[in-house]
Amino acid sequence: MPARYPERIVCLTEETTETLYLLGEERRIVGISGYTVRPPRARREKPRVSAFLSAKTDRILELEPDLVLGFSDLQADISRDLVKAGLNVVIFNQRSVEEILNFIQVLSSIVGVPDKGEKLVASLEKNLQGIRQAAPKKRPRVYFEEWDEPMISGIRWVSELVGIAGGEDIFPELASSQAASGRIHDGSKVIERKPDIVLGSWCGKKFRPERVKARPGWETVPAVENDQLFEIKSAEILQPGPAALSDGVRRMHAVFRTWAGGS
Repeated sequence: MPARYPERIVCLTEETTETLYLLGEERRIVGISGYTVRPPRARREKPRVSAFLSAKTDRILELEPDLVLGFSDLQADISRDLVKAGLNVVIFNQRSVEEILNFIQVLSSIVGVPDKGEKLVASLEKNLQGIRQAAPKKRPRVYFEEWDEPMISGIRWVSELVGIAGGEDIFPELASSQAASGRIHDGSKVIERKPDIVLGSWCGKKFRPERVKARPGWETVPAVENDQLFEIKSAEILQPGPAALSDGVRRMHAVFRTWAGGS
């Protein structure tokens, strides 16, 4: 029997699902994460078999996948259980823009369509280059908050996309920390560093600008004074995949251009 590429894939995270859809290989997917919203049709077409930190191992085994895809050390326990059950598991750990592009190319090769992967990567790179060239000359100082209790900022690919879109991340030093625990701050440096814009994406929870404005001492922050607080949906920016390099960075760019008066 000739060797085959994976034909029955379970995706434990949204970016692997979206990437396979963009590659035109969605027929291979037999299970997805319950947090998946991109593309919308995936929720209608595919059974949901996992959260982010937990998975229905028995349900996954029933689907008889020949490959399970996941993301980060946070899914190490899920991966261990599935490997012990005899499944093939690949865990990606992309944290930067370049690594996201590499992940897309590797995944396309795993499923036997590297040419499609090259085209998708090229289109995303073209989009990033266009946004970089259209970035405003006047660059706002930007605070991006991925969680509010505790306050967490500085995820690497987001920090890089802030720069590509024309802003300056006020916490560039936090981007070197892979774990969220290393990116927790008490908020005092936000007051000190005076961001012009606050972007919030509270990992699936609705961003509440009024709560940010009510934080003690934050009334002196320019973004609060000038009502420059905006939400970017977590599905568009916190998944390390195509969404962040397309819709997520475009939304940032639109906010920065408006702040700069279109310059």
